[in-house]
Amino acid sequence: MRITFILLLFFNFSFAQSDLENAIKGGEMLLSGLSILKMSKSGAKANSKVIESLCVKNKLTDKITFKLVGKNEEGDEIRKELVIPKDGKECLLLVPKGIYTYEITLSNKEVYKKGEYNFDEDIVMTIKQE
Repeated sequence: MRITFILLLFFNFSFAQSDLENAIKGGEMLLSGLSILKMSKSGAKANSKVIESLCVKNKLTDKITFKLVGKNEEGDEIRKELVIPKDGKECLLLVPKGIYTYEITLSNKEVYKKGEYNFDEDIVMTIKQE
């Protein structure tokens, strides 16, 4: 049942992608324990220079630390950190759009995931077991 839902979700989002490469990367992320759901855009939000909300859900068995590092348009470094309890959800509000490096660290200080993502609209990231 669970795998059926994941596959259904994958196909719904993969066809919305404009590029085959993005669809493949989306599938890799979905299968690798990190899923990202983008919220629908409105005309006013599309021209905005900030993301209204960037939320992270933790579906792992222990708390995690989510670190985000990037630069705004002026070149100033932006650092954000969230500690998310088991089965919890935390959000950052009004984050400048751009490419950020993220790092997910487990409670034992082991790095679970690390990568880059172009945050350009409201988003919910779900961290789950591989």
